Amino acid sequence: MNVTFFSSKPYDLTFFQQTNADFGFQLRFLKVPLDETTAELVTGSPVVCLFVNDQANAAVIRTLARQGVRLIVLRCAGFNNVDLDAARQAGIQVMRVPAYSPHSVAEHTLALILALNRKTHRAYNRVKEGNFALEGLMGFDLFGQTVGLLGLGKIGKVTARILGGFGCQLLAYDVVRDEEAEQLGIEYVSLPELLNRSDILTLHCPLTPETRHIINKDTLARMKKGVMLINTGRGALIDTQAVIESLKNGQVGYLGLDVYEEESHLFFEDLSNTIIQDDTFMRLLTFPNVLITGHQAFFTRNALQGIARTTCRNIQAFVEGKASGNEV
Repeated sequence: MNVTFFSSKPYDLTFFQQTNADFGFQLRFLKVPLDETTAELVTGSPVVCLFVNDQANAAVIRTLARQGVRLIVLRCAGFNNVDLDAARQAGIQVMRVPAYSPHSVAEHTLALILALNRKTHRAYNRVKEGNFALEGLMGFDLFGQTVGLLGLGKIGKVTARILGGFGCQLLAYDVVRDEEAEQLGIEYVSLPELLNRSDILTLHCPLTPETRHIINKDTLARMKKGVMLINTGRGALIDTQAVIESLKNGQVGYLGLDVYEEESHLFFEDLSNTIIQDDTFMRLLTFPNVLITGHQAFFTRNALQGIARTTCRNIQAFVEGKASGNEV
């Protein structure tokens, strides 16, 4: 089975080639992202493998179908970048990796919380310059803080377990109640109550029409003054312009992002020698209480091994005409 990868990076080659030793697929790695200008590069490949910023809209789907593609396999959990209706009409199956290593994203969430709180990134730069003054570096104890989790799937629950170890009071809002979560001492509350009570709010819900810009002007106004807001989920969960206004007036006291709603033209590339044209993103970088990483929360050895193996198993299930359990 021939498989064409889009948005390929050296680490994709490493982990997929290692895993493919057990499957024997023919893998073709393309550096370019999938969009309307690159879809015709798929030739003789019934399977394409996409990542988070590849675009499989209706026009792309039609081109892939003409090229003989019968399976889109995502090496990620999110699938909001694929037009599922168009795929069904074209007879193209779609599979994903629903879970790889929830610990990777949960632990990166904690890394952002701790770095923002104790201003580790700023202290590091100071010490390199011989500045050992402590003014401006004061943080707070996580013990006793109220942390709200917006979304309580696998990643949310692992995040909750870690925060519980710090002695935080845990609140959660999710459309589905989980008995295991309640056993962890997590209190389910309404969305307004979650916003109103949380000292730290961390986002772990999928991106759907209902959750798009769930953090907006109105929901930001309901939060505690000086709240810490963390997003390691999907960029478009946050209305970026609204959060910039809340940073300016102090409503948001700390902002940690690993995702950004317009990241597709920025993240995963080295743009250090270019002039970044995204004025909104550059405005975020001017705030001393904002910490942004480039969609690296998933990026652990354990997660990449899991992603490669699940992706290959999905392809194998397709080849054998079986259900993988990861269809969308």
